[in-house]
Amino acid sequence: MTMQVSKTIGTSDKVALDAPIFDPVAFRLSDEQAGIVARAREIGQSVFAGRAATYDREAVFPTENYRDLHRVGLLGIAVPKKHGGLGANYQTYALAAAEIGRYCGATALTWNMHVCSTLWSGPLADDLDMDAETRAEHEKRRAVHYKRIVEDGAIYSQPFSEGGAAAAGGVAFGTQAKPVEGGWIVNGKKIFASLSGHADYYGVLCTEIEEGEKASRRNTLYLAIPAKSQGVSVVGDWDPLGMRGTVSRTLLFKDVFVPEDSALMPRGVYFQAAMRWPHMFLTLSPTYMGLAQASYDFTVRYLRGEVPGMPPVKRRMYPTKQIAVAQMQIKLEQIKAIWFQAVTDARANPSKEQVLRAYAAQYSVMEGANELATLAIRTCGGQAMLRSLPLERIYRDSRCGSLMLPWTAELCLDRIGREALYEASETDD
Repeated sequence: MTMQVSKTIGTSDKVALDAPIFDPVAFRLSDEQAGIVARAREIGQSVFAGRAATYDREAVFPTENYRDLHRVGLLGIAVPKKHGGLGANYQTYALAAAEIGRYCGATALTWNMHVCSTLWSGPLADDLDMDAETRAEHEKRRAVHYKRIVEDGAIYSQPFSEGGAAAAGGVAFGTQAKPVEGGWIVNGKKIFASLSGHADYYGVLCTEIEEGEKASRRNTLYLAIPAKSQGVSVVGDWDPLGMRGTVSRTLLFKDVFVPEDSALMPRGVYFQAAMRWPHMFLTLSPTYMGLAQASYDFTVRYLRGEVPGMPPVKRRMYPTKQIAVAQMQIKLEQIKAIWFQAVTDARANPSKEQVLRAYAAQYSVMEGANELATLAIRTCGGQAMLRSLPLERIYRDSRCGSLMLPWTAELCLDRIGREALYEASETDD
């Protein structure tokens, strides 16, 4: 399948675009969905792919990519249409993010942190219970955030991890928000905070706590803290194995005043979402779905002698190579099938089967992406390890996906085993 890239994407040349990861006809996508996903694929292949190596090598944030995401409307992909966005639902966003991850993992992963601020406060929050007054106030507040994104290109991040059990949902967040007149005073720390020093607003999950109260997950707040607020600082170095362009340094909050209108969700709604909308924690996986496809794409091109910048030497005639590609195709199709069904299942109050499938999809993608990259390297041979080619970066970017909270590979296995064998509130006593 080939398409002519729209000049609005940023190129004046005709580019033969890759076929979509999920064919719109085969996967029954609407024309609107297919158009949004195609927009992501176009800019990913024609613009982001050429920059990815530099962001990785220099461990710098993909600032130029974010300007382009704003220019083509993708910063507001999940912003409701009435607020100027594309109005994409969960499934559509996931498919678009996979296409971007196919060409630049760091851009896709950081874009996820940005989009979640609109996805969670938008279509996800619309599925949750609020009284009329709370919903009206939420509508008023989120309109302010959406306007910044759509009109000004504001970038939001989502610092989550703190180095303890909070990010996995085990305990309350250690970052605390003390109520004061007109808002809160926030103190705390977030580690592996993607977009640190580059986001305009940090969407911080923190625990609202009065003097003398015990911290409770029920009192989790989701606050958009301006990056330039007094008391906000970014510390530490950033020189990781992979996903180097995410620039996930440590964020510190010291007596930061946050006004009431900075809330991305009303009181109690985040906790309700965590209990009733579990697929909200599956949004890291699209990046790795894209990386899985990228490993397969590279291997086929390499064996066909079609890798740009390399001699057109074919290696496809060897039976061992053909068998390896067959194994990769089977693995990729297995991952695609379970993952597509999982992102299609996303909704409030999913069934037990749907939740178990979400865990299984997360595990399959996060582990499978690196398994495919490993097999690609073995199949393509030594030249595939050169830093001048994308496979080496794809391998490193995919290596640590299974470690990412809140659903690490180990946590997924633990929850699948336990929840498959026990019904809610059931014990062995």
